[in-house]
Amino acid sequence: MNIPKTELPRVVIIGGGFAGMALARKILKEDMQMVMLDRHNYHTFQPLLYQVSTSGLEPDSIAYPLRKITRDNPKCFFRLAEVSSISADSNTIHTSIGDLVYDYLVIATGSKTNFFGNESIEKHGMWMKTVPQALNIRSLILENLEQATITEDPEERKALLNFVLVGAGPTGVELSGAIAELRNHIVPKDYPDIDPNEMNIHLLEGLDRVLPPMSEHASRKAHRFLEELGVKIHLNTMVESYDGHIVKTNTELAIKSETFIWSAGVKGAPVAGLNASAMVERAGRYEVNAFNQVQGYENIFAIGDIALMQTEEFPKGHPMVAQPAIQQGKHLAKNIKHLVRGEKLEPFEYYDKGTMATVGRNRAVVDLGKWRFSGFFAWFVWMFVHLWFLVGFRNRTVTFFNWIYNYINYDKAARLIIRPFKGKEETMTIERDKV
Repeated sequence: MNIPKTELPRVVIIGGGFAGMALARKILKEDMQMVMLDRHNYHTFQPLLYQVSTSGLEPDSIAYPLRKITRDNPKCFFRLAEVSSISADSNTIHTSIGDLVYDYLVIATGSKTNFFGNESIEKHGMWMKTVPQALNIRSLILENLEQATITEDPEERKALLNFVLVGAGPTGVELSGAIAELRNHIVPKDYPDIDPNEMNIHLLEGLDRVLPPMSEHASRKAHRFLEELGVKIHLNTMVESYDGHIVKTNTELAIKSETFIWSAGVKGAPVAGLNASAMVERAGRYEVNAFNQVQGYENIFAIGDIALMQTEEFPKGHPMVAQPAIQQGKHLAKNIKHLVRGEKLEPFEYYDKGTMATVGRNRAVVDLGKWRFSGFFAWFVWMFVHLWFLVGFRNRTVTFFNWIYNYINYDKAARLIIRPFKGKEETMTIERDKV
Protein backbone atom coordinates (compact mmCIF):
# COMPACT_ATOMS: atom_id res chain seq x y z
CA MET A 1 0.00 0.00 0.00
CA ASN A 2 3.10 2.18 0.30
CA ILE A 3 2.09 4.10 3.42
CA PRO A 4 5.20 5.24 5.32
CA LYS A 5 5.73 4.09 8.90
CA THR A 6 5.15 6.76 11.49
CA GLU A 7 5.29 7.41 15.22
CA LEU A 8 2.19 9.57 14.90
CA PRO A 9 -1.28 8.15 15.60
CA ARG A 10 -2.64 6.66 12.37
CA VAL A 11 -6.29 7.34 11.57
CA VAL A 12 -7.74 5.23 8.75
CA ILE A 13 -11.01 6.39 7.15
CA ILE A 14 -12.99 3.98 4.99
CA GLY A 15 -15.20 6.01 2.66
CA GLY A 16 -15.06 9.46 1.08
CA GLY A 17 -18.72 10.43 1.41
CA PHE A 18 -20.10 13.32 3.45
CA ALA A 19 -19.02 11.83 6.78
CA GLY A 20 -15.55 10.79 5.64
CA MET A 21 -14.92 14.14 3.95
CA ALA A 22 -16.00 16.15 6.99
CA LEU A 23 -13.73 14.11 9.26
CA ALA A 24 -10.75 14.18 6.88
CA ARG A 25 -10.81 17.95 6.53
CA LYS A 26 -10.56 18.35 10.30
CA ILE A 27 -7.91 15.65 10.78
CA LEU A 28 -5.72 17.43 8.22
CA LYS A 29 -5.09 20.12 10.80
CA GLU A 30 -3.95 17.72 13.52
CA ASP A 31 -0.59 16.10 14.23
CA MET A 32 -1.67 12.66 12.98
CA GLN A 33 -1.22 10.45 9.96
CA MET A 34 -4.44 10.05 8.02
CA VAL A 35 -5.19 7.44 5.36
CA MET A 36 -8.45 7.62 3.39
CA LEU A 37 -9.63 4.64 1.35
CA ASP A 38 -12.41 4.60 -1.21
CA ARG A 39 -13.31 2.50 -4.26
CA HIS A 40 -13.76 5.72 -6.24
CA ASN A 41 -11.24 8.54 -6.46
CA TYR A 42 -13.95 11.15 -6.03
CA HIS A 43 -16.58 12.33 -3.58
CA THR A 44 -20.16 12.27 -4.92
CA PHE A 45 -22.69 14.92 -4.00
CA GLN A 46 -25.56 12.43 -3.90
CA PRO A 47 -28.45 14.90 -3.46
CA LEU A 48 -27.93 16.00 -7.08
CA LEU A 49 -27.49 12.56 -8.63
CA TYR A 50 -31.04 12.74 -9.92
CA GLN A 51 -30.07 15.74 -12.07
CA VAL A 52 -27.29 13.70 -13.68
CA SER A 53 -29.74 10.89 -14.43
CA THR A 54 -32.21 13.33 -16.04
CA SER A 55 -29.66 15.26 -18.14
CA GLY A 56 -29.66 18.42 -16.03
CA LEU A 57 -26.00 18.20 -14.99
CA GLU A 58 -22.85 16.43 -16.11
CA PRO A 59 -21.35 14.10 -13.49
CA ASP A 60 -18.19 16.15 -13.03
CA SER A 61 -20.38 18.96 -11.66
CA ILE A 62 -21.22 16.92 -8.56
CA ALA A 63 -17.96 14.96 -8.11
CA TYR A 64 -14.82 16.14 -6.33
CA PRO A 65 -11.37 14.44 -6.50
CA LEU A 66 -10.51 12.98 -3.10
CA ARG A 67 -6.80 13.52 -3.65
CA LYS A 68 -7.42 17.28 -3.53
CA ILE A 69 -8.07 16.86 0.19
CA THR A 70 -4.76 15.22 1.01
CA ARG A 71 -2.40 16.77 -1.55
CA ASP A 72 -1.20 19.68 0.61
CA ASN A 73 -0.41 17.62 3.72
CA PRO A 74 2.53 15.14 3.56
CA LYS A 75 1.10 13.24 6.56
CA CYS A 76 -2.17 12.45 4.77
CA PHE A 77 -2.75 9.88 2.05
CA PHE A 78 -5.49 8.65 -0.26
CA ARG A 79 -5.57 5.13 -1.70
CA LEU A 80 -7.97 3.81 -4.34
CA ALA A 81 -9.01 0.46 -2.89
CA GLU A 82 -11.87 -1.76 -1.80
CA VAL A 83 -11.89 -2.85 1.82
CA SER A 84 -12.78 -6.53 2.16
CA SER A 85 -12.63 -7.07 5.93
CA ILE A 86 -11.44 -5.86 9.33
CA SER A 87 -9.33 -7.84 11.82
CA ALA A 88 -10.01 -5.93 15.02
CA ASP A 89 -7.77 -8.16 17.17
CA SER A 90 -4.69 -7.06 15.22
CA ASN A 91 -5.95 -3.56 14.32
CA THR A 92 -5.67 -4.42 10.62
CA ILE A 93 -7.84 -3.83 7.57
CA HIS A 94 -7.62 -6.01 4.47
CA THR A 95 -8.04 -4.35 1.10
CA SER A 96 -7.70 -5.03 -2.62
CA ILE A 97 -4.23 -3.44 -2.55
CA GLY A 98 -2.89 -4.93 0.68
CA ASP A 99 -3.24 -4.75 4.46
CA LEU A 100 -2.89 -1.73 6.71
CA VAL A 101 -2.54 -1.39 10.48
CA TYR A 102 -4.46 1.39 12.20
CA ASP A 103 -4.55 3.10 15.58
CA TYR A 104 -8.02 4.49 15.02
CA LEU A 105 -10.40 3.16 12.39
CA VAL A 106 -13.38 5.12 11.13
CA ILE A 107 -16.01 3.35 9.04
CA ALA A 108 -17.84 5.86 6.84
CA THR A 109 -19.03 3.51 4.11
CA GLY A 110 -22.49 5.05 3.81
CA SER A 111 -25.51 3.17 2.54
CA LYS A 112 -26.65 0.99 -0.32
CA THR A 113 -30.02 0.27 -1.90
CA ASN A 114 -32.40 -1.88 0.14
CA PHE A 115 -34.57 -4.23 -1.91
CA PHE A 116 -36.20 -5.80 1.15
CA GLY A 117 -35.44 -9.28 -0.18
CA ASN A 118 -37.23 -8.82 -3.52
CA GLU A 119 -34.90 -10.60 -5.95
CA SER A 120 -36.84 -9.72 -9.12
CA ILE A 121 -36.50 -6.00 -8.44
CA GLU A 122 -32.82 -6.34 -7.58
CA LYS A 123 -32.22 -8.28 -10.79
CA HIS A 124 -34.22 -6.20 -13.26
CA GLY A 125 -34.68 -2.77 -11.69
CA MET A 126 -32.55 0.37 -11.81
CA TRP A 127 -31.37 2.31 -8.80
CA MET A 128 -29.27 5.39 -8.17
CA LYS A 129 -26.56 5.51 -5.50
CA THR A 130 -23.47 6.27 -7.60
CA VAL A 131 -22.47 8.36 -10.61
CA PRO A 132 -22.19 5.29 -12.92
CA GLN A 133 -25.71 4.24 -11.90
CA ALA A 134 -27.06 7.74 -12.60
CA LEU A 135 -25.43 7.63 -16.04
CA ASN A 136 -27.04 4.22 -16.64
CA ILE A 137 -30.45 5.72 -15.93
CA ARG A 138 -29.74 8.71 -18.19
CA SER A 139 -28.73 6.45 -21.05
CA LEU A 140 -31.72 4.15 -20.54
CA ILE A 141 -34.20 7.04 -20.56
CA LEU A 142 -32.74 8.54 -23.73
CA GLU A 143 -32.36 5.17 -25.47
CA ASN A 144 -35.99 4.30 -24.72
CA LEU A 145 -37.12 7.62 -26.18
CA GLU A 146 -35.05 6.93 -29.30
CA GLN A 147 -36.52 3.45 -29.60
CA ALA A 148 -40.06 4.77 -29.12
CA THR A 149 -39.66 7.02 -32.18
CA ILE A 150 -38.97 4.07 -34.49
CA THR A 151 -41.00 1.17 -33.17
CA GLU A 152 -44.17 0.22 -35.05
CA ASP A 153 -45.52 -1.94 -32.22
CA PRO A 154 -48.00 0.12 -30.15
CA GLU A 155 -47.57 -2.09 -27.07
CA GLU A 156 -43.79 -1.79 -27.20
CA ARG A 157 -44.11 1.98 -27.66
CA LYS A 158 -46.39 2.16 -24.63
CA ALA A 159 -43.92 0.20 -22.48
CA LEU A 160 -41.02 2.37 -23.65
CA LEU A 161 -42.90 5.54 -22.68
CA ASN A 162 -44.06 4.30 -19.28
CA PHE A 163 -41.68 5.38 -16.52
CA VAL A 164 -42.22 3.75 -13.15
CA LEU A 165 -40.55 5.04 -9.98
CA VAL A 166 -41.00 3.29 -6.65
CA GLY A 167 -40.67 5.21 -3.40
CA ALA A 168 -42.02 8.72 -2.88
CA GLY A 169 -39.30 9.94 -0.57
CA PRO A 170 -37.15 12.93 -1.59
CA THR A 171 -35.26 10.94 -4.25
CA GLY A 172 -38.40 9.53 -5.87
CA VAL A 173 -40.22 12.86 -5.78
CA GLU A 174 -37.29 14.82 -7.22
CA LEU A 175 -36.58 12.22 -9.90
CA SER A 176 -40.20 11.91 -11.03
CA GLY A 177 -40.52 15.69 -11.16
CA ALA A 178 -37.37 15.98 -13.26
CA ILE A 179 -38.56 13.30 -15.71
CA ALA A 180 -41.91 15.11 -15.98
CA GLU A 181 -40.11 18.34 -16.88
CA LEU A 182 -38.09 16.40 -19.46
CA ARG A 183 -41.37 15.26 -20.98
CA ASN A 184 -43.01 18.69 -20.81
CA HIS A 185 -40.14 20.80 -22.16
CA ILE A 186 -37.67 18.59 -24.05
CA VAL A 187 -39.69 15.83 -25.71
CA PRO A 188 -41.88 18.23 -27.78
CA LYS A 189 -38.75 19.85 -29.26
CA ASP A 190 -36.34 16.92 -29.56
CA TYR A 191 -38.79 14.12 -30.34
CA PRO A 192 -41.50 15.45 -32.66
CA ASP A 193 -42.47 11.83 -33.41
CA ILE A 194 -43.63 11.38 -29.82
CA ASP A 195 -46.79 12.90 -28.38
CA PRO A 196 -45.83 13.99 -24.83
CA ASN A 197 -49.22 12.77 -23.64
CA GLU A 198 -48.11 9.23 -24.51
CA MET A 199 -45.32 9.47 -21.95
CA ASN A 200 -46.54 8.51 -18.48
CA ILE A 201 -44.65 8.89 -15.20
CA HIS A 202 -45.94 6.65 -12.41
CA LEU A 203 -44.81 7.23 -8.82
CA LEU A 204 -45.64 4.35 -6.48
CA GLU A 205 -45.59 4.67 -2.68
CA GLY A 206 -46.43 2.03 -0.09
CA LEU A 207 -47.63 4.56 2.50
CA ASP A 208 -50.58 6.92 2.33
CA ARG A 209 -48.69 10.08 1.30
CA VAL A 210 -45.65 11.30 -0.58
CA LEU A 211 -42.58 12.50 1.34
CA PRO A 212 -43.40 10.46 4.48
CA PRO A 213 -40.32 11.77 6.40
CA MET A 214 -41.49 15.37 6.01
CA SER A 215 -44.45 17.29 7.43
CA GLU A 216 -47.99 16.78 6.20
CA HIS A 217 -47.90 20.32 4.82
CA ALA A 218 -44.87 19.47 2.68
CA SER A 219 -46.51 16.22 1.64
CA ARG A 220 -49.70 17.92 0.46
CA LYS A 221 -47.82 20.61 -1.43
CA ALA A 222 -45.47 18.12 -3.10
CA HIS A 223 -48.43 15.94 -4.08
CA ARG A 224 -50.10 18.92 -5.73
CA PHE A 225 -46.91 20.01 -7.49
CA LEU A 226 -46.39 16.51 -8.91
CA GLU A 227 -49.95 16.34 -10.19
CA GLU A 228 -49.52 19.76 -11.82
CA LEU A 229 -46.51 18.34 -13.66
CA GLY A 230 -48.57 15.37 -14.81
CA VAL A 231 -47.10 12.66 -12.55
CA LYS A 232 -49.51 9.83 -11.75
CA ILE A 233 -49.26 9.06 -8.03
CA HIS A 234 -50.26 5.67 -6.64
CA LEU A 235 -50.39 5.60 -2.83
CA ASN A 236 -50.77 2.52 -0.61
CA THR A 237 -49.22 0.57 -3.49
CA MET A 238 -46.49 -2.01 -2.93
CA VAL A 239 -44.50 -3.54 -5.78
CA GLU A 240 -44.54 -7.32 -5.68
CA SER A 241 -42.37 -8.05 -8.71
CA TYR A 242 -40.78 -6.73 -11.88
CA ASP A 243 -39.61 -9.12 -14.60
CA GLY A 244 -38.03 -6.47 -16.80
CA HIS A 245 -41.26 -5.75 -18.63
CA ILE A 246 -44.27 -5.75 -16.27
CA VAL A 247 -44.60 -4.17 -12.82
CA LYS A 248 -46.98 -6.10 -10.55
CA THR A 249 -48.32 -4.59 -7.34
CA ASN A 250 -50.45 -5.57 -4.36
CA THR A 251 -53.40 -3.87 -6.06
CA GLU A 252 -54.96 -4.45 -9.46
CA LEU A 253 -52.43 -2.04 -10.93
CA ALA A 254 -50.02 -3.67 -13.41
CA ILE A 255 -47.85 -1.51 -15.67
CA LYS A 256 -45.90 -2.46 -18.75
CA SER A 257 -42.64 -0.54 -18.55
CA GLU A 258 -39.08 -0.67 -19.84
CA THR A 259 -37.94 1.91 -17.26
CA PHE A 260 -38.32 0.85 -13.64
CA ILE A 261 -36.42 2.87 -11.02
CA TRP A 262 -36.26 1.74 -7.38
CA SER A 263 -35.84 4.45 -4.73
CA ALA A 264 -37.85 2.86 -1.94
CA GLY A 265 -35.19 2.44 0.71
CA VAL A 266 -31.57 2.16 1.78
CA LYS A 267 -29.58 0.25 4.36
CA GLY A 268 -26.04 0.45 5.68
CA ALA A 269 -23.05 -0.85 3.73
CA PRO A 270 -21.02 -2.65 6.43
CA VAL A 271 -17.54 -4.18 6.22
CA ALA A 272 -17.03 -7.82 7.15
CA GLY A 273 -15.07 -8.80 10.25
CA LEU A 274 -16.62 -7.11 13.26
CA ASN A 275 -18.66 -8.98 15.87
CA ALA A 276 -22.24 -9.63 14.82
CA SER A 277 -23.44 -7.92 18.01
CA ALA A 278 -22.00 -4.65 16.72
CA MET A 279 -24.47 -4.48 13.84
CA VAL A 280 -28.23 -4.09 13.68
CA GLU A 281 -28.91 -6.65 10.98
CA ARG A 282 -32.24 -5.36 9.72
CA ALA A 283 -30.73 -1.93 9.05
CA GLY A 284 -27.22 -3.05 8.07
CA ARG A 285 -25.85 -0.34 10.37
CA TYR A 286 -23.33 -0.49 13.21
CA GLU A 287 -24.70 0.29 16.64
CA VAL A 288 -22.64 3.13 18.12
CA ASN A 289 -22.60 4.98 21.42
CA ALA A 290 -22.81 8.73 21.94
CA PHE A 291 -19.15 9.06 20.87
CA ASN A 292 -19.67 7.10 17.60
CA GLN A 293 -17.68 4.14 18.95
CA VAL A 294 -18.88 0.85 17.47
CA GLN A 295 -20.38 -1.36 20.16
CA GLY A 296 -17.65 -3.53 21.70
CA TYR A 297 -14.70 -1.52 20.33
CA GLU A 298 -12.85 1.47 21.72
CA ASN A 299 -10.78 2.46 18.67
CA ILE A 300 -13.27 1.64 15.90
CA PHE A 301 -15.84 4.28 15.01
CA ALA A 302 -18.74 4.52 12.58
CA ILE A 303 -20.20 7.78 11.26
CA GLY A 304 -22.87 8.79 8.78
CA ASP A 305 -25.41 6.42 7.28
CA ILE A 306 -23.58 3.33 8.51
CA ALA A 307 -23.87 4.46 12.16
CA LEU A 308 -26.97 3.76 14.26
CA MET A 309 -26.95 6.05 17.28
CA GLN A 310 -30.16 5.62 19.25
CA THR A 311 -31.39 8.53 21.35
CA GLU A 312 -34.71 9.56 22.89
CA GLU A 313 -35.33 11.90 19.98
CA PHE A 314 -34.09 9.40 17.37
CA PRO A 315 -34.91 5.89 18.67
CA LYS A 316 -34.23 4.41 15.22
CA GLY A 317 -31.05 6.39 14.70
CA HIS A 318 -30.43 9.65 12.91
CA PRO A 319 -31.83 10.18 9.40
CA MET A 320 -29.66 8.70 6.64
CA VAL A 321 -29.01 12.05 4.99
CA ALA A 322 -26.07 14.42 4.60
CA GLN A 323 -26.38 16.64 7.68
CA PRO A 324 -26.01 13.97 10.40
CA ALA A 325 -23.04 12.57 8.48
CA ILE A 326 -21.31 15.94 8.19
CA GLN A 327 -21.93 16.80 11.83
CA GLN A 328 -20.73 13.40 13.07
CA GLY A 329 -17.59 13.66 10.95
CA LYS A 330 -16.67 17.05 12.36
CA HIS A 331 -17.47 16.00 15.92
CA LEU A 332 -15.47 12.77 15.72
CA ALA A 333 -12.38 14.72 14.66
CA LYS A 334 -12.57 16.52 18.01
CA ASN A 335 -13.02 13.28 19.92
CA ILE A 336 -10.09 11.55 18.23
CA LYS A 337 -7.98 14.53 19.25
CA HIS A 338 -9.27 14.10 22.81
CA LEU A 339 -8.36 10.39 22.75
CA VAL A 340 -4.83 11.08 21.57
CA ARG A 341 -4.40 13.60 24.38
CA GLY A 342 -6.02 11.38 27.00
CA GLU A 343 -8.92 13.77 27.43
CA LYS A 344 -12.58 13.09 28.09
CA LEU A 345 -14.77 12.42 25.05
CA GLU A 346 -17.73 14.65 24.22
CA PRO A 347 -21.09 13.09 23.30
CA PHE A 348 -22.53 13.88 19.88
CA GLU A 349 -25.63 16.05 19.64
CA TYR A 350 -27.40 16.40 16.32
CA TYR A 351 -28.66 19.80 15.27
CA ASP A 352 -31.53 19.37 12.81
CA LYS A 353 -31.18 22.04 10.13
CA GLY A 354 -34.39 21.05 8.39
CA THR A 355 -35.50 18.98 5.43
CA MET A 356 -36.25 20.00 1.89
CA ALA A 357 -37.12 18.55 -1.50
CA THR A 358 -37.57 20.06 -4.93
CA VAL A 359 -40.32 18.92 -7.26
CA GLY A 360 -39.32 20.94 -10.30
CA ARG A 361 -39.03 24.42 -11.68
CA ASN A 362 -40.23 26.98 -9.09
CA ARG A 363 -41.56 24.13 -6.95
CA ALA A 364 -40.06 22.89 -3.69
CA VAL A 365 -41.02 22.21 -0.09
CA VAL A 366 -39.03 23.05 3.04
CA ASP A 367 -39.47 22.03 6.68
CA LEU A 368 -37.30 24.25 8.87
CA GLY A 369 -38.08 23.77 12.54
CA LYS A 370 -41.60 25.08 13.05
CA TRP A 371 -41.50 26.86 9.69
CA ARG A 372 -43.15 25.26 6.66
CA PHE A 373 -43.03 26.89 3.25
CA SER A 374 -43.25 25.89 -0.39
CA GLY A 375 -43.26 27.20 -3.95
CA PHE A 376 -40.76 29.59 -5.51
CA PHE A 377 -39.15 30.79 -2.27
CA ALA A 378 -38.65 27.22 -1.08
CA TRP A 379 -37.16 26.37 -4.49
CA PHE A 380 -34.74 29.29 -4.19
CA VAL A 381 -33.72 28.18 -0.68
CA TRP A 382 -33.23 24.62 -1.95
CA MET A 383 -30.91 25.85 -4.72
CA PHE A 384 -28.90 28.07 -2.38
CA VAL A 385 -28.40 25.30 0.21
CA HIS A 386 -27.33 22.73 -2.39
CA LEU A 387 -24.90 25.13 -4.01
CA TRP A 388 -23.46 26.00 -0.60
CA PHE A 389 -22.77 22.38 0.31
CA LEU A 390 -21.35 21.37 -3.07
CA VAL A 391 -17.64 20.61 -2.63
CA GLY A 392 -15.32 22.85 -4.65
CA PHE A 393 -15.63 26.33 -6.15
CA ARG A 394 -15.59 24.95 -9.71
CA ASN A 395 -18.51 22.61 -9.00
CA ARG A 396 -20.55 25.42 -7.50
CA THR A 397 -19.83 27.70 -10.46
CA VAL A 398 -20.55 25.09 -13.14
CA THR A 399 -23.73 23.94 -11.43
CA PHE A 400 -24.97 27.50 -10.94
CA PHE A 401 -24.50 28.43 -14.61
CA ASN A 402 -26.09 25.14 -15.71
CA TRP A 403 -29.14 25.94 -13.60
CA ILE A 404 -29.33 29.47 -15.02
CA TYR A 405 -29.09 28.12 -18.57
CA ASN A 406 -31.72 25.44 -17.91
CA TYR A 407 -34.06 27.97 -16.29
CA ILE A 408 -33.86 30.52 -19.09
CA ASN A 409 -34.03 28.06 -21.97
CA TYR A 410 -36.28 25.35 -20.48
CA ASP A 411 -33.50 22.99 -21.50
CA LYS A 412 -31.39 20.11 -20.18
CA ALA A 413 -28.13 20.36 -22.04
CA ALA A 414 -26.54 17.10 -20.83
CA ARG A 415 -28.90 14.74 -22.67
CA LEU A 416 -26.10 12.72 -24.25
CA ILE A 417 -25.80 8.96 -24.63
CA ILE A 418 -22.07 8.89 -23.95
CA ARG A 419 -22.00 5.25 -22.91
CA PRO A 420 -24.91 3.24 -24.32
CA PHE A 421 -26.65 1.25 -21.65
CA LYS A 422 -26.50 -2.46 -22.37
CA GLY A 423 -26.85 -5.52 -20.17
CA LYS A 424 -28.16 -3.65 -17.17
CA GLU A 425 -28.17 -6.76 -14.97
CA GLU A 426 -24.43 -7.18 -15.40
CA THR A 427 -23.72 -3.45 -15.00
CA MET A 428 -25.80 -3.02 -11.87
CA THR A 429 -24.41 -6.19 -10.32
CA ILE A 430 -20.90 -4.76 -10.62
CA GLU A 431 -21.98 -1.71 -8.62
CA ARG A 432 -23.93 -3.66 -5.99
CA ASP A 433 -22.70 -4.19 -2.45
CA LYS A 434 -19.31 -2.54 -2.97
CA VAL A 435 -17.93 -0.50 -0.10
